[in-house]
Amino acid sequence: MIFHERELIHKELLTQKNKNRSIGLVPTMGALHQGHLTLVARALRENDVVVVSIFVNPTQFDNTRDLDKYPRTLVEDTKLLNKFEGTILIFAPEPRELYSGKVRAKRYRFGGLEHQMEGKYRKGHFNGVGTVLNLLFRAIEPHKAYFGEKDFQQLQIVKKLVAIEKLPVKIIGCKIVREPHGLAMSSRNKRLTPAQFKEASFIYETLLEARRRFPTHSIAHVQFWVEERFRNNKTLRLEYFEIANVKNLRTAIRKRKGNTYRAFIAVFAGEVRLIDNIALN
Repeated sequence: MIFHERELIHKELLTQKNKNRSIGLVPTMGALHQGHLTLVARALRENDVVVVSIFVNPTQFDNTRDLDKYPRTLVEDTKLLNKFEGTILIFAPEPRELYSGKVRAKRYRFGGLEHQMEGKYRKGHFNGVGTVLNLLFRAIEPHKAYFGEKDFQQLQIVKKLVAIEKLPVKIIGCKIVREPHGLAMSSRNKRLTPAQFKEASFIYETLLEARRRFPTHSIAHVQFWVEERFRNNKTLRLEYFEIANVKNLRTAIRKRKGNTYRAFIAVFAGEVRLIDNIALN
C-alpha cells in the first residue's frame, strides 16, 4: 500500500498501534537494492508493520546536478517490496507535502560530528539529513528505525538527532551489504558504467589492505599508502581517506591504546560519488 500524504499514513499507523502492533521504519531515497532489502527483512522480523519511506530529499544535496540525476524508480521499488510477506507500507510524499510548505533545512549542532568527513565536503548535508529524518520520525512515529553502516557517520548523526529531538525511537545499525566483488551496495551504483563498476572493487580492496596494515604501521603510513594507490588509478579519483576515532569521528593522527578506529573513504568514478568505511580494530 502506497501513501503520499502524511495525514493518511499517520491515520493508518494509529490504527495499527491501537492494535498493539509495533512499527519499524526503513528510510530510503528509493532505487532500492539488496542492501535496502536486507534492512526491510530485518525490520519485518522485529516488527509487526514496516514503513519504507521513498523520498529523495532535496535539502541534503549540495550539488543540484547530483540531485537531478539521482535515480527515481518508484514502480520498480514497489515491485521489490511486494515480494515480501508481511505488512509493508510505502510512504512516498512530495517534498512540499513532507516539509509542510517551504522546503528548507533546520540548522543542527550534532556535537561536532557534522564537521567531520562528509561534513567537510558536503556543505549543509547533515542539516538536510537531520531535518528530513526528524520529519519522517514525527510523521511515522516508529518504535525502531533501521540504517546501514555504509553511511556510518550518518548513523551516528541519527543517534544524536534522536537525543536532541527527544524522539522515542530506537536506532538500529545494520552491517554493510556488498556486491560480489566487494563494492558497498548503493543506489548510486546504478549510474556507474560497466567499466567503472568493475574497477570500483578497488575501493574495498584498498580498505581491506589498510586494515591489514593498521596494527603494524602508523596512521600516517596507511594514509600515504592509500593516497599513492589512488594516484596511480586512472578510473577512480580519491576525494578523501581518513582514519577516525569511532567515539567522536575526529580524524586520528596517532593511535592511542583503548581507542577504536574506523577508516572512511570517498571516491569519484566519473561524476558518481561513492563512499565506504571499515572497522580497523
